[in-house]
Amino acid sequence: MNRDEIEGKKENLEGRVKQATGALLDDRELEKKGSDKRVEGEVREEFGRARRKIGETIEELGDEIKR
Repeated sequence: MNRDEIEGKKENLEGRVKQATGALLDDRELEKKGSDKRVEGEVREEFGRARRKIGETIEELGDEIKR
């Protein structure tokens, strides 16, 4: 797991808390901010996952070339 995956998970969780708090308090603005933060976290986490997989593939290709 890389930094983007970790930070994405953190942003996602923060967003979920804000979104739930906004829903509980009937604060549409807080709920929207939470939803936006959650989506940002999901995107960042997915970016980190893709970056990690690309790195792993490059390493595997490098190992194949060395053989």
